[in-house]
Amino acid sequence: MSLLGFCQWLGSTEGSIALHESIWAYPIVESLHVLTLCVFLGLTVMLDLRLLGVTMVRAPASEVAGRLLPWTIAGFAVMVTTGALLFYAIPVKTYLNIFFRIKVAFLLLAGVNVAVFQLTIWRSMDQWDIDPVPPLRARLAAGVSLVLWAGIVVAGRMIAYNWFDKSS
Repeated sequence: MSLLGFCQWLGSTEGSIALHESIWAYPIVESLHVLTLCVFLGLTVMLDLRLLGVTMVRAPASEVAGRLLPWTIAGFAVMVTTGALLFYAIPVKTYLNIFFRIKVAFLLLAGVNVAVFQLTIWRSMDQWDIDPVPPLRARLAAGVSLVLWAGIVVAGRMIAYNWFDKSS
């Protein structure tokens, strides 16, 4: 079965139809998605700005991360869950949307950026933790994160405005 075939099957399920046609559930899920995006993104920007050496420079990077990451992870978990529900509600149209595909590509790249940061730069944090300006690799990871998350937000917002949709 192709991805499109899977999306067609998913869109024909009772739950998908019910969520999409619900007068309350879909708007609530969409609102929760946007609100948790704000929480996640706000905290991510704060951490990235610390890693860039722009703000909170007197606080150790590990302390900033320690205080922000639990809330960031919680926001991310709810954001991903609500995002999956939004996809579940309209799988075919979403799957065919170029902006959705761009968003997914940026999300994957953001995940790679985090993984590389965690597996390399993070492990040497004890050497630069209290430095007002972290090393270049940490600053690069933070800059890449900011660019990717800006792209994710723009692409996500553009999903509603697909000028290339020929099915309407």
